[in-house]
Amino acid sequence: MLYRGLRMAARTAPRFSLYNVNPALRQLPAQFQHVRTYADTTIKVPPMAESISEGTLKQWNKKIGDFVEQDEEIATIETDKIDVAVNAPEAGTIKEFLANEEDTVVVGQDLVRIETGGAPSGGDKPAPESKEAAPTEEAAKETAPEKESQSTKAPEPKTEQSKPAPPPAPTPEKKEVPKQESKAAQTPKETLATLGNREERRVKMNRMRLRIAERLKQSQNTAASLTTFNEVDMSALMEFRKLYKDEILKKTGVKLGFMSAFSRACVLAMRDLPGVNASIEGPNGGDTIVYRDYVDISVAVATEKGLVTPVVRNVEALDLVGIEKSIADMGKKARDNKLTIEDMAGGTFTISNGGVFGSLMGTPIINLPQTAVLGLHAIKDRPIAVNGNVEIRPMMYLALTYDHRLLDGREAVQFLVKVKEYIEDPRKMLL
Repeated sequence: MLYRGLRMAARTAPRFSLYNVNPALRQLPAQFQHVRTYADTTIKVPPMAESISEGTLKQWNKKIGDFVEQDEEIATIETDKIDVAVNAPEAGTIKEFLANEEDTVVVGQDLVRIETGGAPSGGDKPAPESKEAAPTEEAAKETAPEKESQSTKAPEPKTEQSKPAPPPAPTPEKKEVPKQESKAAQTPKETLATLGNREERRVKMNRMRLRIAERLKQSQNTAASLTTFNEVDMSALMEFRKLYKDEILKKTGVKLGFMSAFSRACVLAMRDLPGVNASIEGPNGGDTIVYRDYVDISVAVATEKGLVTPVVRNVEALDLVGIEKSIADMGKKARDNKLTIEDMAGGTFTISNGGVFGSLMGTPIINLPQTAVLGLHAIKDRPIAVNGNVEIRPMMYLALTYDHRLLDGREAVQFLVKVKEYIEDPRKMLL
């Protein structure tokens, strides 16, 4: 009894409320009438990476008054490399946004304020659903007896209402014909109205596109870029892939492509020409050459936001299946916007496959601080001379753009010729 009395006293005791101080607060919407602040938590902009200190608040994934679970994504921040998700550290209700979309935010800045706690018992979301579901069920119940009554009444006057039944059938057909004619008559007017449209749209570049433009221009201004070309007969590699792709797919689940073979060929060619895998470092443009015993290949992947280059680590220690699997995983993460800073950091050599888009020939740009980039292009059947005879072979143009400060033309040409030899006779890769 004593415990029950204390509970009743606690319930009836007056509580402090801002409504007593300012009654005008009662006129605010319900989502703004939560006045307790002792359980509020402020979520800050999370750390992104050592080289990234700010980003653009791209979008809010929730609204004020929404309940969020722990670790649920609240907002997305776009940086010049990746998109960073802002997650709720604990469950609660969103009370206030401290930044607007398209604002520039820095690491540690206050972003959103939430009231921590479990989901409200009488939440706003289930209520409208139940209210909307009730009338639909009632309407279904009301329509059901109507249909039953109609079905019960229909069989009684079968002979009497047999004549009026057919007339409604032709009437809709007659009405539908002029409707189609009217639509057909309106479409040319609408198309004629759009002819000669001279509207313009200006869209702000996203941070990734801005960063890509900055890096490409920096590469042109820094490196002494030069491109050498060659062509490769893809017959042997295509036959090799045709023989073993089904078996490899069945055993490993990996689709065997051409990127793994070119990656392996580049690794073997770098053993004879290590300068292709080196870089220039140091102040004032660089005064030191860094040679590496490992090969981290950056694979250029086109996404909706721009070109990204995720890195496949230690390619020299992988076989064709391992390389292909790593490239496929990185490509999927890039298309799903799940790449991290670690996935794109580093890289000693780049392979760009423009052939998947139909490119016949092009000059790729060096991805600094790397020294060279290999460009692959579309495979086209062309007549070539083979042992004094003209034959139709699947041919591909190769382009190697290199930094002439570190590589001489002789070394660059020799590297590309070695890659060509490995691709035209894949058995050499086993020697």
